[in-house]
Parts: sequence; structure tokens; C-alpha cells
Amino acid sequence: MLTLRQLRYLDALARHGNFVRAAEECAISQPALSMQIRDLEQELGAELVARGHGVTALTEAGAEVARRAGSILSATRDLADCVRHHGKLLSGTLRLGVIPTLAPYVLPSLLPVLQRAHPDLCLDLLETQTKTLVSELAHGTLDLLLLALPLEKSEFETIVLFTDRFLLAVPANDPLPERARVTARDLDGRRLVLLEEGHCLREQALIYCEKRDTTHTKLGATSLATVLQMVANGYGATLLPEVAIDVEVRDERVKLLRFAEPQPQRQIGLAWRPTSPRKADFLELGEILLRALKCEQSHQTALRAAAILAHAANG
Repeated sequence: MLTLRQLRYLDALARHGNFVRAAEECAISQPALSMQIRDLEQELGAELVARGHGVTALTEAGAEVARRAGSILSATRDLADCVRHHGKLLSGTLRLGVIPTLAPYVLPSLLPVLQRAHPDLCLDLLETQTKTLVSELAHGTLDLLLLALPLEKSEFETIVLFTDRFLLAVPANDPLPERARVTARDLDGRRLVLLEEGHCLREQALIYCEKRDTTHTKLGATSLATVLQMVANGYGATLLPEVAIDVEVRDERVKLLRFAEPQPQRQIGLAWRPTSPRKADFLELGEILLRALKCEQSHQTALRAAAILAHAANG
């Protein structure tokens, strides 16, 4: 008989592509996991995994079963959440994913307020790039994402929390005056220092600057702190999100310039599975974040109204 345990094992194998790592995640031995996968193959009457020459790959049937298994497992977790958290706002465990260009700048304000307001909440945090976060949310290993919107080809429910404008960070001795309102043309001929491939902030910067020749932007740093050190030492310029200014720009060797309207910006918001029963929790967390960051009152009011409706719908 097909079991949820077998589907969990296949799901782990599909994500890791390796029996050993999948077994480690599932906290069982590799032979035990392999046996469960074979039992699943016998139950379904189809080969799900192509084994040989040290390589593990799913067959066409295996990939389809794994895809459907992911949806089933997510729905199962949402069902459990519906019972565990019914009627009690922001309690139990909440698994939150945050992109690296937000986590160091919003979490120091959010976490103390969240802890005081909801001491029964246990927050599990994952900080990584958007692609990984989206995959973890789809598989049900994360409940909620805080990231830049919109998401491409997203099946998730989302809500925008606030707008994060970009500034141009240049060396302090740059000839552009501090009161200047710069445009994309002012970046022509300048070397852009950016984050590494995979960071959405990198792509947003390249799109604004209309950089089609990325000869000098192929490499990148893993953090904005490193990027700003490069700028401070005269190696180029970068686009810096406004939310990061207080933390990252403490060096007199860096000068910040505002862009002319319309200023480049990103939309920061939340994303979750539409099947999740915890929408009221997510919107409450969003409202707490806006208060902690002292965002515009209009944003807080709109989010509060949505949270009230979601909480009423959940009974």
C-alpha cells in the first residue's frame, strides 16, 4: 500500500539526487530508504529511479510521481497546520525564508517586536536566494517567504508590503555632486560592482542600467557588505537598496546619490502557498514588520484590513 512515508522519501531523493543525502535528511539509513523506494516502485508497477554507474536519476515516471508527491506532502502539512493553529494567531512553529539582501536589514527590527507580541511563536529561519526559497516553499518545507516581488510563474499567493528604492553608491571622490539626481546614463562607462549570479538584486540592477554587455559584471560578491567595500576602495559603483543604508553605509569613503524620477525600486512582500490555512498569521507578521520599520501608515492600514478579513475567514 502506498504511504506518505514513501512519498516523503521519494521527494527527498528527487530534491537531492543522491540516496545518501536523501537518507540523511529523512534520518534513516541509505539501505532503508532504497528499500522503501523499491517498495513504492512495486506498488506502482513502474521504475521510478534509474540506478547505475554511481548516478541517481529519476525516470520520466519517477519525475511525475515526485512532482505529484510534492503537492500531496504540502497539502498534508497544510492540513496539520489547520488543526494545530486554529484560532491562535502566530503560535507554534513558523518556517520563514528571507533573501540575503533583506535579512540583515529587516530582521533586527522585526524579531524583538515579534518575540514580545507573540512569545509562543517558534520562528525557524532560512536565509538564501530566491530560487531556493521558492523551491522550499513549493515543497512545504517553508511556510512563508519575505522577498522581492513579483515572482516569475508563481503559483503562490503574494502581498506587497513596501517599496524599497535604490540609490547609487559611488566612491566619495566621485565627480558627481551629492545633490545630483542621477540617471541610468550616468552609469555609462562605469564599472558596476554587483552581487553574484542568482541574487535578484543583481538582475534588477542590470535591468535598470540596461547592461547588455556584462563583461565586467560576470563575477560578484556574496554580500552587500563586500560590494560596499569594493566601492569604498574605488573599484566601481553599485545600486544599493534603501533598506540597507543604515547598516552598510558607515564609511566616509562612500557617497550616496538619489536617482531622478522615476527612481529604480523593488517591491518587498510576502509569498505563501494558497492552500495554507495560516494567511491570517502571515498578514499579522507583515503588519508587525511594517510597524517595526515605521513604514507608511497607508501600507499598515491596508494590510491590517486584509488581516482582519483573513482572520475572520479562518474562524
